Amino acid sequence: MASGFFAILDDIAALMDDVAVTSKIATQKTAGILGDDLAVNAEKATGFLSSREIPVLWAITKGSFINKLIILPVVFLLNWLYSPAINYVLILGGLYLAFEGVEKIIEFLFHREKEGHEVVEEIIEDEKSDEDIEKSKIKSAITTDFILSIEIVIIALGTVLEENHPFITQILVTSLVAFIATVGVYGIVALIVRMDDAGFKLIKKSNDKGFFGKLGHFLVKALPIVIKALGIIGTIALIMVAGGIFAHRIEFLHHVLPSWSSNEILTILKEIILGLVGGLGAVLLFTMGKGVVSLVKKK
Repeated sequence: MASGFFAILDDIAALMDDVAVTSKIATQKTAGILGDDLAVNAEKATGFLSSREIPVLWAITKGSFINKLIILPVVFLLNWLYSPAINYVLILGGLYLAFEGVEKIIEFLFHREKEGHEVVEEIIEDEKSDEDIEKSKIKSAITTDFILSIEIVIIALGTVLEENHPFITQILVTSLVAFIATVGVYGIVALIVRMDDAGFKLIKKSNDKGFFGKLGHFLVKALPIVIKALGIIGTIALIMVAGGIFAHRIEFLHHVLPSWSSNEILTILKEIILGLVGGLGAVLLFTMGKGVVSLVKKK
């Protein structure tokens, strides 16, 4: 009986060892998408009142955990029932990300002075309560997180499947990587959004003197620059992630410009081009659909 007990312990130790090694490989493979996830979500989690930053970030983090709880069983089920379905889900998600990124670029490039009726509409929009605006931003952040989480989970699962690990190892590794992704990304985002508060505390405690006083001023002044940079990086990340999905998940596009695949810079450029084209197509379809709905309502 004792030998049986120790045999079980050996099996558990071997399983945990497999999980640790495979999780490390899977995390390395998802490092790129985690960087994009950080840039996108940091940009979406900023722009709130100081007193609301942590509650908003916590709401988005909880949403991210719920996303993972939904995605993990669905991905395992789809992989078991009909694995090609994962591709279609990713492509649709890529279109959403490309749409978001291109829409931001169009807004920036073609921003114009608003006419009278548009100003009135904007004033009415601004009259929405802070709570409604906050809920809208949280919802948008959680939706984007959902798409990025799907790719993280699928990349992690793909790593385990390549190694031909048993089903229990697949579940443990993929779940662990998903958990690390959420904690890691939103932990770093929390540090970013609280930079200015940390700076003010350093200034106060050092009486605005010496190294810590200067560091405090640096943190306070750096936050607006970091937020602006994250906005730009986040938009580029949306386009790149979408382009990467199109390039790797659509067979035809995977073989477009094959010579570019040997060069990392050209590969990134290809993904950006595909993301921009996909985003422009999505914006066009959305605009046409919106126009059709508007005409139907008038009739």
